[in-house]
Amino acid sequence: MRLKTTLAALALAALPAVAVAECSWDHSNKSATTCPEGSVLDSTTGSCVKQTTS
Repeated sequence: MRLKTTLAALALAALPAVAVAECSWDHSNKSATTCPEGSVLDSTTGSCVKQTTS
């Protein structure tokens, strides 16, 4: 009984660390503010491309 309680407490204590790690994976997309000057975000590839003027 004591072993089960200890394992349950350890599992509950580790949950916040797992949640933080998973959250950082979801926010790896670039936004327009991360592209250098003269570049824009290409929505198809998800990367910065050189801005062309016409």
